[in-house]
Amino acid sequence: MKLSEILHPECVRIPLASSTKEGVLRELVGLLPSSGDEAVRDQLLSAVLEREKRMSTGIGQGLAIPHGKSDRVSTMEIGFGITRTPIDFDALDGDPVDMFFLLVSPPDMTGPHIKALAQISRMLSSDSLRDELGAATTAEQVLDLFRREEALLEE
Repeated sequence: MKLSEILHPECVRIPLASSTKEGVLRELVGLLPSSGDEAVRDQLLSAVLEREKRMSTGIGQGLAIPHGKSDRVSTMEIGFGITRTPIDFDALDGDPVDMFFLLVSPPDMTGPHIKALAQISRMLSSDSLRDELGAATTAEQVLDLFRREEALLEE
């Protein structure tokens, strides 16, 4: 599975306009292909917020990987965004977050969902990649960076 094939340019926003945890989640959900319908958008946001209630997806080092499952999507959908001012996201390390990778998938995609989360986490454990992403200003730059990292992981 290649994240760069699932993440579309229109699902990347730099910078995110929101300055709160819920605002960022709402904004990221709104980028997803299936979120054109308000009822779907609300349900996807609800699924992600429910997951956040169990434990913050702010994994540290300025990164959060909010995710959820919903029968309102037929395939895995990914959104990515960066805030220019880090926000409190209840991250595990207590630091504010400025980079967000949203993942939503159908309930029956548990295996691919977990693999995607692991791949995101593995790729973004690289300080240099996080720095380069933080300096990106366009969706194409973000996608190029992900393609490069995926190629390195395949070697």
